[in-house]
Amino acid sequence: MRKSLIAGAVVALTFATAGPALAANPPGHASAGSADFAKDGQTYQVEPLAVCDVNPEQAGTVTGASPALTRPGLKIGATTSTCETTVVNEAESVTTTRSTARGSGFELSALMAQRGPRLKIGEWAVTCSAEQAGTQAGWELKGLSGWGGLPAQIPPGYVHEVKSSAGTVLARATFVETAYPVPNDGSLAMTLLRLTFDPASGYTGSITLGTAACSPTP
Repeated sequence: MRKSLIAGAVVALTFATAGPALAANPPGHASAGSADFAKDGQTYQVEPLAVCDVNPEQAGTVTGASPALTRPGLKIGATTSTCETTVVNEAESVTTTRSTARGSGFELSALMAQRGPRLKIGEWAVTCSAEQAGTQAGWELKGLSGWGGLPAQIPPGYVHEVKSSAGTVLARATFVETAYPVPNDGSLAMTLLRLTFDPASGYTGSITLGTAACSPTP
């Protein structure tokens, strides 16, 4: 199965509180992904890729980048990130932020040994944007193959079971995980894809693609 493009967005709004708000999410952060998985006692790790953090005190853009990498059963192409702070009203020190991570060339062949699919994602991106009134996050996936049964519109928190040809669940992929602090201060964090291996796969651990977080600007 191939899908050319799936995309979506979520919004978090600020509201008044009785006391000072403590943000559970950073002013702005983005990473293209990471991984920590193991098989037969051998651990394979991918430190967070293409990390950036906004500088809320100064206008400008902070960038991150990571080269393509290969681990047994896993390939990820080159990744990038940008974390921008923009002044929209200098006299009143009003700013906005935008944190974006992008990646390409994801291929997971680890499940094929258990008659599972070869999972591919051509490109992915996740963005978290903030202003004084609140935050919003957007995402997109392009060039998917091997993900049989995905809906045309993926709702936040959707869990997709990756199965072998015999119907055994080998992994579970959670799409568009969102996290809001309690009490809600308007901040938002999103993980585009988190794939967790089931025991039948022969692997333990998980792989993450695309994370972004941001908080309302002061």
